[in-house]
Amino acid sequence: MSAHQDTIRVGQIRIQPERGKLEDNFNNLMKLLDGIAPGSVDMLVTSECYLDGYMVLEESLTPKDLLNYAIEPQTSPYAAKISEKARQLRSGIILGCSRRATEGVYNSALIYDRTGKLVGMYDKVHCQSHDKKFIAGKCLPVFESDFGLFGIMICADRRWPETVRTLALKGARVIFNPTFGMHNDLNQRMMQTRSYESEVFIAFSHAAQSLLTDPKGEILCNERTQPGISITPVDLSVADKVRQGESAHLKDRQADLYKV
Repeated sequence: MSAHQDTIRVGQIRIQPERGKLEDNFNNLMKLLDGIAPGSVDMLVTSECYLDGYMVLEESLTPKDLLNYAIEPQTSPYAAKISEKARQLRSGIILGCSRRATEGVYNSALIYDRTGKLVGMYDKVHCQSHDKKFIAGKCLPVFESDFGLFGIMICADRRWPETVRTLALKGARVIFNPTFGMHNDLNQRMMQTRSYESEVFIAFSHAAQSLLTDPKGEILCNERTQPGISITPVDLSVADKVRQGESAHLKDRQADLYKV
């Protein structure tokens, strides 16, 4: 029997942010969050770089220019208000943003728990083309919560099977995936496959789509209305049961053979 809460409600936020307009994007987010009843959601997830509207897509922007649109979580008034909102709603919040650091800017997801505490940050690992203006993350951590371990991947991270498999092997039963990229039929099939092959729930959270897939490769949520929040109940114990099955993938790996 799990020592953690198994049934959670995942809130996936759909708002199309405007590039470079942090104040407007933040206010639109808060208006949507104001409509949520306290205690009704366990984890809320925005899209990738929601706060700055994925400003990195501007071709003329240099890595140094990105600093003008990045926030420092410990001092940002936006971060402080997100912290307070998490406390009010008694819900975790994962906020996509460009994060300022001494060495430059990361494409990050900030993680707030139900008490409003900043309990972790994840930095996008797979940076290609325009994302090379960011500093790439160097690890794939899992994070502890009252519903057990969970993982985060950002946008293109999902295109590498190793990302999802690593997080699943580290114990994540659900992976939250803030994104700004493609959200077509190919992506839907990819998310179903990633969930199936690594026996994990994936909450793909795009500004234009909320897609949630389960460890059997089935779709639990697929909504596109904007703006909006999809709230989906998820029974994480399903991941445990699938992983213990007769033909389970994770437990029957032949790791000693997977070498190049």
